Amino acid sequence: MLSGTETSRKRSAEHGTAELAEFASTLTIRDIPEHVVERCLDLFVDWAGSALSGARHRAILAIDDFAKEMGRENGRSEVLISGRTTSPLFAAMVNAAASHVSEQDDVHNGSVFHPGAVVFPAALAVAQNIGASGRDFLTACVAGYETGIRAGEYLGLPHYKIFHTTGTAGTLAAAAAAGRLLGLGSEQMLNAFGSAGTQAAGVWEFLRDAADSKQLHTGKAAANGLTAASLAARGFTGARRILEGEQGMGAGMSQNCDPAKITAGLGARWALAETSFKFHASCRHTHPAADALLKIVQEHDLRAEDIEHVTAHVHQAAIDVLGSVVRPATVHQAKFSMPATLGLIAVHRRAGLDEFDTVLKDEVVREFMRRVNMVFDPEVEHNYPATWMGKVSVTTKGGTVLTDRIEEPKGDPGNTLTRGEIEKKARTLAEYGGALDGGGWTRVSRKLWSIASLEEIGSLLR
Repeated sequence: MLSGTETSRKRSAEHGTAELAEFASTLTIRDIPEHVVERCLDLFVDWAGSALSGARHRAILAIDDFAKEMGRENGRSEVLISGRTTSPLFAAMVNAAASHVSEQDDVHNGSVFHPGAVVFPAALAVAQNIGASGRDFLTACVAGYETGIRAGEYLGLPHYKIFHTTGTAGTLAAAAAAGRLLGLGSEQMLNAFGSAGTQAAGVWEFLRDAADSKQLHTGKAAANGLTAASLAARGFTGARRILEGEQGMGAGMSQNCDPAKITAGLGARWALAETSFKFHASCRHTHPAADALLKIVQEHDLRAEDIEHVTAHVHQAAIDVLGSVVRPATVHQAKFSMPATLGLIAVHRRAGLDEFDTVLKDEVVREFMRRVNMVFDPEVEHNYPATWMGKVSVTTKGGTVLTDRIEEPKGDPGNTLTRGEIEKKARTLAEYGGALDGGGWTRVSRKLWSIASLEEIGSLLR
């Protein structure tokens, strides 16, 4: 006879996607603990700041121009970078792309997935289009987070080595959020997941060429997930075992996936509450080392010229993602460079938006970058991805070796941002993007924080 655990594992192997679809389609606000709803609101405000920050970025303007040509002019769904309205599909695409370009959108450590960049754009576009309430919107967003995070955990690190999980698992997350707002039943949601998964894409090769693909990953994930949900509402069918099937995502895009992870803790473990805020304006893989270096330079009052060399002790995924960037050619590529990020910390004690905007012309930082390297660390690897430990070794010009570590980067659940810090961060991002006038953020912020009380979600900007 099979044990209870073995029976559950066997059921997940056979019906994992179906159970996930049932959960996403039946979730209500009453099912969600209050602290999870409140954290969802925190993440929403954080996401809005990131979306507004992309208003002037060349790649985002290109996607927005495409959306203007292909989408209708006067829909009900809002493009945050401009305030114009269009169809849900193209609003979701532009907002998702915009929210991922500044590299300050949220991340779930265990799945190595940026849920907010795909869930909120899809949910907001649909909610505005159908006039959903704020409570229904937040419920749908929680469904999206819980779905996408479990899909990402199922696909695992072998998947992440080649695929950008936010572009792949993110498609199912967007489908869950959009589908919940559209009132899909469990069978329809299952069909939506099938159609979402067959569209899932996004590989890391773009980093080697400083290409714009990362914004396309989130834009298409949100739009394709919304498409999948909308088609399912019309009777369109999709694969029933898109994650765990013999020719599903796990088989084609990963190795040795554990189907139990698809449904682990559904309704009891709220993965959304495990999601981290990003403090530095760079790839999350740089943050642990950045925090550890900042700790050393502050405690020992070191200037960049006092430091001979810095070694960042990292997990393998950091080497896989960041190692392809040898000499950053663009600001966005610099955000995926450990030497650039640690150079900014050493020189400016900050790695924010303004610092990265000048990094390619900052000769002091560029010289410092030559003194930074990464090495694989077995302890860091052992704890990853559950814990993103930061370890650095600093050799001073006088020959002293200083080592330090941080267990949780700034923004992790155990070292999280307060609402005051979230508000400040979001305001800074919004003002950086230039999409709002002087008092614009104050007006928008009030709407964002009070969204749960809205009977109908309309414009966020007007």
